Amino acid sequence: MTMPIELIPDWQMRLARQDAFWDRTVLDRPPVHIVIPKSEAAHPWPEPRHATLRDRWLDSSYQAERALAGVMNCDYLGDALPQAYPNLGPEVFSAFFGCELEYGEDTAWSTPILHDWSHVDQIRFSGESFYWQKLLEMTDALLERGRGRFYTGLTDFHPGADAIAALRDPLQLNYDMVDSLDKVKALLAYITDIYLEVYDFFYRKLTEAGQAISTWAGIVSTRMWLVPSNDFSCMISPQQFNEVFLESVAAECRHYEASLYHLDGPAALKHLDSLLAIPQLSAIQWVYGAGNGRASDWTHVYQKVQRAGKGVQVHVGVEELDWLIANLRPEGLWLGVSGIRDRAQAEAVVGRIARWR
Repeated sequence: MTMPIELIPDWQMRLARQDAFWDRTVLDRPPVHIVIPKSEAAHPWPEPRHATLRDRWLDSSYQAERALAGVMNCDYLGDALPQAYPNLGPEVFSAFFGCELEYGEDTAWSTPILHDWSHVDQIRFSGESFYWQKLLEMTDALLERGRGRFYTGLTDFHPGADAIAALRDPLQLNYDMVDSLDKVKALLAYITDIYLEVYDFFYRKLTEAGQAISTWAGIVSTRMWLVPSNDFSCMISPQQFNEVFLESVAAECRHYEASLYHLDGPAALKHLDSLLAIPQLSAIQWVYGAGNGRASDWTHVYQKVQRAGKGVQVHVGVEELDWLIANLRPEGLWLGVSGIRDRAQAEAVVGRIARWR
């Protein structure tokens, strides 16, 4: 049974709209995600008293308190639901195989450990890994602190090609795509199998605790879903992507009930046709990147995704609503709206979307 959110009476309907998104159907309107800070803080922020940035990142109690403050100090409007996920950095999955993580102010990165393919047999998942144990601890801390207040989500795993790039180093993996392709394929198969087991472990843990499924992408749903991605794909040709990595993406999509592919930047667009051909892929998240215009500058991408029968996640400024309604279909659309000043403006935006047919 899914945990109710105490301060949101219509939490079930908000979940239902987001579940319908995966089916490219509309209950009464597409889901609209609006989060704005409260005019006055409703909950104190925890004081960071850590000797190093690493200590701050790895302090599970502090991170859980920070998540609670973040939720309590925002208004969740439209279909937004409060959620937080245990965040040890985007390369935490590679740390389960032995990589060490370095921490900065806002992100983390791994130190490659696979310097020679002759040592690939030493790359093995370990449930005794410090980072695996820390992820369990942080998940438990969020579940406890978020009870009735926010959903605890899945971390940003980054398996597949991105995990190999972390283990090997992205530049070296580019050379491997020419010199050691069979070894890349074999390691990818092993990593993909392990990842699906890792996903299932955390999916069971969260659902047994009454959680809806969420992660960094903002969608909150009762479906078994996550975000396949391959940021390394920006560096390789469609032929290489299709030959080596497309099947691992498809395997993820087959494993889930729903999936949102993270297509990151113009250099990744060359793979869109291949991705849209995956039958089990539900939707595309197109991230055009800073300096590349606004959502309305990429109409052709969003329309192509919808013509292929896939859903699409679109983030727009409130001033782009006219463009959105004129150019896209409401079915299979998950909409994030920014630039909202207050609750009255948010209600007006939601009302306008509700009249969209």
